[in-house]
Amino acid sequence: MVTDELAALLDERAIRRVLLTYCRAIDRLDIELLRDCYWPEATDRHGPFTGTRDEFVAWVGPLLRRHTMTMHHLGNILIDLDGDSAHAETYGVAYHSGEPPGDVRWNYVAGFRYVDTFARRDGQWRIAARVTVIEWTDAWEADRGRIGGFGEYLPRRDRSDLAYRRPA
Repeated sequence: MVTDELAALLDERAIRRVLLTYCRAIDRLDIELLRDCYWPEATDRHGPFTGTRDEFVAWVGPLLRRHTMTMHHLGNILIDLDGDSAHAETYGVAYHSGEPPGDVRWNYVAGFRYVDTFARRDGQWRIAARVTVIEWTDAWEADRGRIGGFGEYLPRRDRSDLAYRRPA
């Protein structure tokens, strides 16, 4: 009995890690890491987009580059395991800042849920199907300034970000 419970905890931990890795990949524009969160034949329905993993990655990359910053936060995560399959409902909030066509910088925030089916193959969990449910959104014109005083630790939207360097 304890062995089954431990196995379930480890499976849930692995699924949570995929969810968190997805957020890092999105926020750091790490397209290869993003691709690795999904099985090759996975599907994603994300706002106006519906398609395969590779189609999603090709669609979301240019969309994210329009923003100067994104930050995805995950909250409640409910995972139901069923052998080598799992269903997960994940609540989150995503912040976006950028300059769409025109000269005004906008901040955009969305409350959402990821409703996912995960599949385990060769001991590895990945997304098999995802639907993103947008619960609410808000947008406002932003001041162009940046709060100073944070030195070298400014965020980067690539693998030069501090998260990849592992500070000592």
